[in-house]
Amino acid sequence: MDLAKTAPILCAGITTFSPLRTWGVKQGTRVGVIGLGGLGHMAVKLAAAMGAEVTAISRSNKKEAEAKAMGAKGILVSTDKDAMKAAANAFDLIIDTAPVKHDVGQYAPLLDIDGTIVIVGQVGPMEELMTPPLVMGRRRVAGSLIGGIKETQEVIDFCAEHDIYPDCEMIKMDEINGAFETLAKGDLAHRFVIDMASLSAE
Repeated sequence: MDLAKTAPILCAGITTFSPLRTWGVKQGTRVGVIGLGGLGHMAVKLAAAMGAEVTAISRSNKKEAEAKAMGAKGILVSTDKDAMKAAANAFDLIIDTAPVKHDVGQYAPLLDIDGTIVIVGQVGPMEELMTPPLVMGRRRVAGSLIGGIKETQEVIDFCAEHDIYPDCEMIKMDEINGAFETLAKGDLAHRFVIDMASLSAE
């Protein structure tokens, strides 16, 4: 395995692999992934490799070609009310990778009966949840955070078997500030990896 690209598997990889395994994703499972950033793009790749029918959920369709290249069948645009209404009961599991405070409740109607939204991206206060979509469809909101050593080894083995890597950009130590600026603007979809060898070269 490419060690530089393997490093983010220990974060984004295990964070998304763990709920996919816990909620029994397999061939034919209908999985939605909210967000296509560092966590989201790994969730799409991993779920697709497990045989799931994957849909990316985003505020726009500008990353649709990218999502399809990762294994998603397409993008559901969350700002399109008609599309969201048409997608009612469309998913068995939704992995929510959005890192900011947002309305999780708007995604509940997308779940089929006994479906689950798993929050892996946001840590902090949530928007108030409306209960009718949950109780009427026996739907659940859950959370997950990274995984243990055994599960981490499993995701590394799984990625090696299926040739799955995070989309990474290698940077040198003196490029870190620029990387933070890029992240703050939301201009990067995936992961930076720091080349520590560049420290001794300076």
